[in-house]
Amino acid sequence: MLNKNYNETKNEYAIWLTTLGFSNGLVYDYKFRAKDFFEYLQSKNVNTINAITQKNIETYFEYLQSRPNKRTTGALSISHLNHNFMAIDKLLEFLHQMGLQTAPIPTNYRIKPDKQQRINNIKPLSKAEIKTLQANICNAFLDQPFKAKEAKQEQLKLIFALYYGCGLRRNEGYKLTISDIDFDKKTLFVRQGKNYKDRIIPMNTGVCKALEHYIYNYRNLQKVTHKRLFTYSVGTISDLLQQLQKLTTIDKKITLHILRHSIATHLLQAGMSIESIALFLGHSSLESTQIYTHFV
Repeated sequence: MLNKNYNETKNEYAIWLTTLGFSNGLVYDYKFRAKDFFEYLQSKNVNTINAITQKNIETYFEYLQSRPNKRTTGALSISHLNHNFMAIDKLLEFLHQMGLQTAPIPTNYRIKPDKQQRINNIKPLSKAEIKTLQANICNAFLDQPFKAKEAKQEQLKLIFALYYGCGLRRNEGYKLTISDIDFDKKTLFVRQGKNYKDRIIPMNTGVCKALEHYIYNYRNLQKVTHKRLFTYSVGTISDLLQQLQKLTTIDKKITLHILRHSIATHLLQAGMSIESIALFLGHSSLESTQIYTHFV
C-alpha cells in the first residue's frame, strides 16, 4: 500500500495528465505505472517525493528490464518497458511543473526494438486455427451463470468479427460504436486510428451478419452508460481470448494484434495486393505492410 505522500502525488499526476488532454485509457495506464514505481521506491526505503534521486530512476529502469512478467512467462516486452519509461519521464516532468526543482530530470531513455526479431516472433494463426477458436466459443465459460456466460461468449464473437474480420488495431476495435457501422453499405468507420487518421473499412457478408446478430440480439439489450460495442474493458476482452485458447491445443501466442496479423496474412495468401492490404489495415506506408510477406 502506498504511503500518503506517494498516493496523493499519484492522484495529482493523473489529474495533471487529464488537464493536458491525455485519453482516459492513457491516464489510467500512466497512473498505474506510477503506482508500481512508488511501490518499488518504498521497498527501497525511499518514502518521500523529495528523496527521489536520479540514481533511483536508473536502478528502477534496470530493475524493470530484469523483472519477470507478472501475467505471463518471460521478461517484460520492449513495448511494455518503453511505456513504463515514458510514464516515469512524464511523472518527472509533472514534478518539475509542480515546482520540485530537486526532482530527477526525465531520462528520454528508450529501448530500440529489433524490427527483424519482432517480425520473426510474430506467428499468425492459420485459417484452421481461427476456425478452431471460433468453434470453441460455445464451449467457453459453461461453468458460469447464463448471463455471465452469454456476455463473455458474445464478447468473444465480437473480437473475431472486428480484430480478425476487419483487421482493426486494439484501440480501434475497442472504441467502435454502433453509429460507426453502416449495414447498408457494409462498412465500418474508424475514427482517429493510428496517427489520428479516419478510415472506412469494408465488411464481408460474414462479418456483417455477425455484427447484426451481436447488436440486435445482445448489445441493444444491455444497460450500460457508454456507446461502445464492447461491454467489457479492453484488458478483459484480451483475457477472454486467452481463456478461449485454453480450450484448444493451439500453442501459439494469441492476442488481438495477432488476429490483425492473421487476417492480413490470409488476404495476402488469397492474392490480395500489398497496396490493398495497406489500405485495409490503415498503414501509411507499404513498408509497414510488407512484414506480412515474410509469412507466405
